[in-house]
Amino acid sequence: MLWTIARSGGVVEGDQIGRQGVMNRRDFLRIAALAAPALTASQRQGPLERLGAPGRTGTAGTPPGWDRLRRRLAGTLVLPGDAGYEAARRVYNSAYDLVRPGGVAYCANPQDVSACLAFVRAGSLPFTVRSGGHSFAGASTGTGLVIDVSPLNGVAYAAGRATVGAGARLMHVYDRLAPHGVRIPAGIYPTVGIGGLTLGGGLGAASRKYGLTCDVLESVRIVTADGRLLACNAERHPELYWACRGGGGGNFGVALSFTFRTHEAREIALFYLRWPWSEAGAAVQAWQSWAPYMPGELWSVLDLKRDDDGPHVLLFGTHMGAECALDALLAPLTGQMGRPSYRMVRTVPYRDAMITISGCLSIPPARPRCVYGEAFAATSHMAYQQLPPDGVRTLVDAVERRGRHWVLLEAMGGAIGQVGPTATAFPHRAALYGVQYGQRPATGAQSLAGAGRDWIQRVRNDMSPYFGNHAYVNYTDPALTDWRTAYYGPNAARLAEVKTAYDPDRLFHPAQGV
Repeated sequence: MLWTIARSGGVVEGDQIGRQGVMNRRDFLRIAALAAPALTASQRQGPLERLGAPGRTGTAGTPPGWDRLRRRLAGTLVLPGDAGYEAARRVYNSAYDLVRPGGVAYCANPQDVSACLAFVRAGSLPFTVRSGGHSFAGASTGTGLVIDVSPLNGVAYAAGRATVGAGARLMHVYDRLAPHGVRIPAGIYPTVGIGGLTLGGGLGAASRKYGLTCDVLESVRIVTADGRLLACNAERHPELYWACRGGGGGNFGVALSFTFRTHEAREIALFYLRWPWSEAGAAVQAWQSWAPYMPGELWSVLDLKRDDDGPHVLLFGTHMGAECALDALLAPLTGQMGRPSYRMVRTVPYRDAMITISGCLSIPPARPRCVYGEAFAATSHMAYQQLPPDGVRTLVDAVERRGRHWVLLEAMGGAIGQVGPTATAFPHRAALYGVQYGQRPATGAQSLAGAGRDWIQRVRNDMSPYFGNHAYVNYTDPALTDWRTAYYGPNAARLAEVKTAYDPDRLFHPAQGV
């Protein structure tokens, strides 16, 4: 169940919240004061000791100060040496396996989140917020406190609306809405958290038909830097609501739940087509002239990949309609490229299509919180215009280089482009398609640091003259320099104003924070 935030259907916030089960400003400051003495004394220690490294312990073997936080939580605080710490500290991208947080707080309710924020404020401790743990850049972990909202994972449905806890994973959302015959437009990977996806925009297989995940978001409940729980929508805190629709996670507070409009869920046609690599250039040219302009029911991704077996070109996607209608829509593409060497079309439930596309066979248990993946590094572009022939050659040549890497071209347009670039914080409404560049280490390698990222950095630089400086905030790349413009475009200045209003002291300050 979702943790109850308001009584009798009413919305409460600020000091009223403290009397109804959520910490008010006075409680917030009191907890900060309780945490401060131990942490102030610990300022004489080194940074690892302050974060709970072995060698300095408090009550019952816990590090100084952390035992106070543990007693305040209804949820679980996992510290180094505790059973479950190794699972608790890991995130999806194993490139960050060496990161060891000082503690991981599994928050059971809004009070836990407020207590964690008071704790890190009092001790000036670094912290990160985690829902699904899929951040490309490892922003879901760190050396301080990880505030993990995955226990807040309830999904409730009533009267065309779905209320979803920020810790819910996409496949759980799809599963729990399926009995009601509805869905929301969201991502394709089942273990991604709804929180990070929504706050950054939310591209997925239903986006061309129904819009981004943030486009169907009607309200969000979020704990801000001062410990208040705010219910935000178009009428209440409208600027914060606007910022939460594409302004990126970790910038303005800790989101606890979302309310979305839903759409009818029907079976869809899932398709895969493969061509020999010799047709890669023709595939890019034909796909980009076709995919963004198809009806919104059709979504597709062109996958150019190089692995140990050599380069491959694959087209996959979904169609919200009959297979015979899909054949007619594919005809212009196959007419240009010729008959594929492999073709598969199957009508399946939406949930099953997402499992197939992602390559997952089952939903993970509650813990570990993530299904751990292989190490990877990634970056992105947003394509506002089609590639000319020399741009197509540059892209195909890049994929042909030795290594283990990929380029995914994901069709946009449709309902995505029917929203203005400043109506939400997500600015890339005019993009024809999104571009994801990804790289895995060479076989047997463990790291993607330094030279291990050469391929994605080189290919993005090579393609920037064609695509410009546009990128997707949910594909965070720490190597981007002008990331404010790349992620937010014309919305960057307004996001900065929202930041000043709701987090003037910049308690939330991720590496690429607003």
